[in-house]
Parts: sequence; C-alpha cells; structure tokens
Amino acid sequence: MIDQLEYNTERVHLIIPEYGRHIQKMVNDAVAMEDAEERDKTAKAIIAVMGNLQPHLRDVPDFQHKLWDQLFIMSDFKLDVESPYGKPSREELEERPEPLEYPQNFPKYRFYGNNIKRMIDVATSWEKGDMRDGLVMTIANHMKKCFLNWNKDTVDDTVIFDHLYELSKGEINLKDKDEELRDSDRLIRANKKAKAAENPVKKRNYSKNNNNNRKKRY
Repeated sequence: MIDQLEYNTERVHLIIPEYGRHIQKMVNDAVAMEDAEERDKTAKAIIAVMGNLQPHLRDVPDFQHKLWDQLFIMSDFKLDVESPYGKPSREELEERPEPLEYPQNFPKYRFYGNNIKRMIDVATSWEKGDMRDGLVMTIANHMKKCFLNWNKDTVDDTVIFDHLYELSKGEINLKDKDEELRDSDRLIRANKKAKAAENPVKKRNYSKNNNNNRKKRY
C-alpha cells in the first residue's frame, strides 16, 4: 500500500504551478487527443476553468489572450488548436527584452542632488529680473540646506556662491553681491524637524523616554 504512494518529488515538473496538477493533466490529455474538434472543445473548456481559478486576471487587459498563451506554454507548445489570438512561438516568449537605458548622471557635488542642477538650468534660461533673482536665492538656500545635511557643522555663504557659480557655468554670480543666505543654525533645526516629522514613531519613543527620565526616583 505504501509502495504505491506518489510523491511530488517523483512527479513531472509543473510548467505553471499556479494552476495546479489537475489542469496540467487536462492539458496533457488535450495534447494527446487525435480528433481536432474534440481538442478544440477541450481547450476552450480548459480556458474557462483557468479563468475561474484566476479571477484577479479579469482586470488585466487582454485577459483571454493571456490565458490562451498560458495554455500553449503548459502544453510545451505541442497543443494543436486554433486560438483566437494566434499560437505563440517558443522563441517569441523566451526572447529577452532589450535593456533599459538609465540616465547616468555623475555630478561633481553629489550632496546637492541632480534636481539642483536642473533648477539651475531653469534659472539660467529665464530673463533677468525679480522672478529669476527670487528663484536663484531659493536655489542657493536649498543648496546650503543640502550641504548641511552632508556636513553637520556649518558652511560659509561664499562656498555656496562658488558652487552655484561653477554649476551654472558662470551664469549666476552672487559672489559680488551683498546677499545673505539663511542662518546655518536655523537650517539645521529645520532639517531635524523634517526628519522627526518623517518618523513620528521614533519621535514618540524619544518623548516617552525623556518623560521617564524626568520622573523622580525615591
């Protein structure tokens, strides 16, 4: 009795395990059928059962097309039936897509990020005036904030102005003007508040620990 037991490790590997072994056996039976009309009826019946087993695919575009492709895949492309969408080839499905071309940016000052360079390019494309001056000062203050994220101490405004001049290729020059950026301490405090807002659980735990430390011990 025990010798007649069949283990999964001894069975044929399932091509699409999501449909189970019974569907795979139905597909194998359809492949072995000699009558073409009977194969077509069986294939359509299998498609109906596959659709019921995978209801989430009903929201996928070309739902029936996907099921027919999976049917041919489970038959190892041996099922000889007429599909409403044509029979796919093994080479077509196994063809690897072309690799995506990702933009490669290697900024000199990485702590500013790529968006700063895009903002500088936009600023240099604007006509000189109050709007451009306001955007330039916003960029400079944001650069200082990014710099303080990287260097926790402090930074002189002239360093930011030099970097802005270099990144704008000389189009934006604040070195000879009497402009002052936001105070470093205020920017550091703003960064800390922003990080605390991003992690409210850590903030609550920190406050709870401080309250426990303030309790009197007798």
